[in-house]
Amino acid sequence: MRYGMAIDLDRCTGCDTCITACKYENNLALGNRNCRVSVVGPTGTFPDIQQYWLPVACQQCENPGCIEVCPTGASYRDEETGVVLVDAANCIGCLNCMTGCPYGVRYLDEASNTVGKCTLCFQNHDEPDWKPVCVADCCTGARYFGDLDDPSSEVSKAIAAAGENVHYLADPDNLKPTCAYILSPKIGQWQNDPEEVVRDL
Repeated sequence: MRYGMAIDLDRCTGCDTCITACKYENNLALGNRNCRVSVVGPTGTFPDIQQYWLPVACQQCENPGCIEVCPTGASYRDEETGVVLVDAANCIGCLNCMTGCPYGVRYLDEASNTVGKCTLCFQNHDEPDWKPVCVADCCTGARYFGDLDDPSSEVSKAIAAAGENVHYLADPDNLKPTCAYILSPKIGQWQNDPEEVVRDL
């Protein structure tokens, strides 16, 4: 099993419901967040302007750099679900994992001196209808979740249906991020290096 997510950028409106729902579900302190939503663009010349919103959280990489550099084993992968997690009891706040992650999706919780990140709401993984709260609460139905190894799962079917419109974040370190982004040309052209055109809200 490899649980993961796909996000349909054709549907995402940048409403930030995913961020808010996540903070409530996971009781995150002020300043801490497991997800961010950035604006890519606008690019082009009027009237041919393109812009889309890009939600970014833990990419659930196949070769997680965060696990490789963690000296205590606090960053690890759950054997049953494949989800990359952080064991707060073993985290010493050394920040190595934050250096090992090129996507900037981890943060230091100053109150506990431990690192936090998106866990796909792993605390609910024993529930029969387990899905992250950002998926359940997405206003436009832009998020899909499930077992990436199961072709009948919601996420696998969404990725298969999108075909060549499936994209992944840049991967210079061969970490193989598994979070898929669906973006069709009618909405915008995928930016392989979005840092040049991203504006954080």
